[in-house]
Amino acid sequence: MKIVDANVLLYAVNTAAEHHDASLRWLDRALSGADTVGFAWVPLLAFVRLSTKEGLFPHPLRPEDAVDRVAEWTAASSAVVVNPTPRHADILTGLLARVGAGGNLVNDAHLAALAIEHRGGIVSYDADFGRFGIRWDRPDDLA
Repeated sequence: MKIVDANVLLYAVNTAAEHHDASLRWLDRALSGADTVGFAWVPLLAFVRLSTKEGLFPHPLRPEDAVDRVAEWTAASSAVVVNPTPRHADILTGLLARVGAGGNLVNDAHLAALAIEHRGGIVSYDADFGRFGIRWDRPDDLA
């Protein structure tokens, strides 16, 4: 399973983004059955929040369109919504201790913990995932 970070989702819909083509290509292929795609609510909500924000995209999505996009992704046959297990808090705490930081790394640690719990990896352009000792890939390397 590959759990998708928000930046990949944002790049996939933002045609002006540098990583648009690779992100869209990987996501479309993965959702067509080539991989199991894990969606966590933190990145999905970040996608809705950021894709509808004026000034971030050349043409921000309408909130209902962003939510529809999330519904399409999570309804794909190869998609699963991943949730924390009872071990989540312990794993998250250990990951934060490992990197000696909180702040902006908390959401990344949450996704890394989900990847550990569900025996998966992360797909992201955020190199900070390498700090957690988990498997992570950029869409460019998978597309």
